[in-house]
Amino acid sequence: MTAGTQTDSDFAFAGLATPEAQATEEIKALAAAPDPLGALAGLLGTWKGHGFNAIWRPHHPAAQQDRFLELNKTDETLVFTRINGPIPNRGLAMADIDMFGLTYMQQISESSTGAGLHIEPGIWAAVPHTTDPNEPASVVRMASIPHGTVILAQGVAQVIQGGPQNIPNNNILPFFFGTPAPANGDFNTVAQTFNELNLSQPTQFRFVAPGVTQNIVKNPNSVLQDALHSSLQGTTMKSRTFLHVATDHSTIKAGGGTANTAFLATSGNPPGGNANATRAERRSGSRRSPAPGASPTSTSCSTRSW
Repeated sequence: MTAGTQTDSDFAFAGLATPEAQATEEIKALAAAPDPLGALAGLLGTWKGHGFNAIWRPHHPAAQQDRFLELNKTDETLVFTRINGPIPNRGLAMADIDMFGLTYMQQISESSTGAGLHIEPGIWAAVPHTTDPNEPASVVRMASIPHGTVILAQGVAQVIQGGPQNIPNNNILPFFFGTPAPANGDFNTVAQTFNELNLSQPTQFRFVAPGVTQNIVKNPNSVLQDALHSSLQGTTMKSRTFLHVATDHSTIKAGGGTANTAFLATSGNPPGGNANATRAERRSGSRRSPAPGASPTSTSCSTRSW
């Protein structure tokens, strides 16, 4: 079964005018113009690939231990479908604007068992420059996570010519509230407290999928680094497109945020509720010139702390 969510093929937003069918000449003129999706146009289509997922998830009862480390090798499908027509936004403080977007559905399963781990329907949209608020042309990700969280993350798209991309090392080392995030070189020290990180040490508070190695746990970005090196064989990376969005105001100074169900947000003990998501950030995307006839593939790596 192929994951997918999309509008009917004959559905199209009417735009800011009173809804009426477009004339043939108008449709032809739009088709000849630059793609209004901008950098988002490169997402269109169905992407299939593999990845790695690490979650420090809550464990109940917390008196026994409050955490459980889940390490998954994943099979992933991500389907992007164009939303036909401009998406109208009526203005009051400034003139009306049109956004352009696409729907998406992400589906992730555990590779070794086929068990479902995640689905995510949502929309990516391109937003023009606005004067009130004064913000640059931007992109927005509107996502619904079925565990009970929705996010609205905003940011900018950036296209850099050439390549290849340098993917830095990273870590999944946990840290306590009010303390700085550990450096990559702190792995052995942190693993003395969080012994789930040491795969040679047995524990009932960890799931390790077949194929997950100690090197992947130390540097989850090694999955991406190896996939990039393998995919570049016989190809040339012409450009890289980055989509950097966040729910806070680090880039776009208004709007954005997360919202959680009562179950996730409830209780003052622990301070974060059961699993209250307060911030999300995503920096993603690189594009290459594949061999003729090749189909889109992707590799992902995600870490989540709840």
